[in-house]
Amino acid sequence: MADLKMPEINYVIVAGNLTKDPIFRQTTNSTPVVNFSIASNRKYRDSSNNWQEDVCYVGIVAWNKLAESCRDRLKKGSAVLVDGELQSRSWKSDEGHNRSIVEIKARRIQFLNKRAKLNGDGQFEEEDVVSDDEGIEGIDYTDDSFDKFLSSEESDLLK
Repeated sequence: MADLKMPEINYVIVAGNLTKDPIFRQTTNSTPVVNFSIASNRKYRDSSNNWQEDVCYVGIVAWNKLAESCRDRLKKGSAVLVDGELQSRSWKSDEGHNRSIVEIKARRIQFLNKRAKLNGDGQFEEEDVVSDDEGIEGIDYTDDSFDKFLSSEESDLLK
């Protein structure tokens, strides 16, 4: 039998609300980084046909301009849609215990709580998507929307 190589895919999209205010800091070489966690709810019908809700808590890390945007725009309860990849990291706690975590390293974050922004024509427009790729020539995700990935039921839940 031929050797099969699985594709290396690490892609996550999750929506939820921040469980507390984001924690912003800078690394020793002044790179901005922010950490926060979100609660992502899943509704389902149980065996008695009653609606139940399950909550999954997910850690998020964002870097550079994306981290600065999160610091400026997010707070406890903010709704976000995060596009990123899973990463794991390990460290030794202050007490000397080995600790590890699996979290999402954000590539893009869509802020679901709309904020008005004054454009050059003196008109208000909504700004809601921030990407880690902002500033790269020829790439502009500000007009991108995750709505195209959602089913009509999921879209209704976000409204």
